[in-house]
Amino acid sequence: MSIPRKTVEIFTDGACSGNPGPGGWAAILRYKGVEKELCGFCPRTTSNRMELKAVLESLKALKEPCHVILYTDSRYLKDGITRWIQKWLRNGWMTTSKEPVKNRELWEELHRQIQRHRIDWHWVPGHSGHPENERCDRLAKEAIQRGRRNG
Repeated sequence: MSIPRKTVEIFTDGACSGNPGPGGWAAILRYKGVEKELCGFCPRTTSNRMELKAVLESLKALKEPCHVILYTDSRYLKDGITRWIQKWLRNGWMTTSKEPVKNRELWEELHRQIQRHRIDWHWVPGHSGHPENERCDRLAKEAIQRGRRNG
């Protein structure tokens, strides 16, 4: 991979009303001080799926390979992509307890997407006052409300 020329900050969050239930995801992409908000809705999903979707849609929105500084409040997402995925790939998408990996199709797509970029993964505690994380949380919850109204 060539060295990315652009550095983009991405902040993500997913939300679910019930688990499973109606879900929303949101992201803020920041490049040179300019921000773009992304969000979406799914009528029946889980929180973990929405966390994955937020990152996937953010990475797909980048038009060229970038150095991405990515912030998430999901340990599942961060640990999955930085610690567990290599074992899953070696074990044919089975966990260490020999169970199929949940949300496999999203993990596979995320694995493909991250090949395009250089990503620094950062975990932030949820609901701790981190401005962008709080904003993403609000956007994800608003996406659920809009989806329910338009549903």
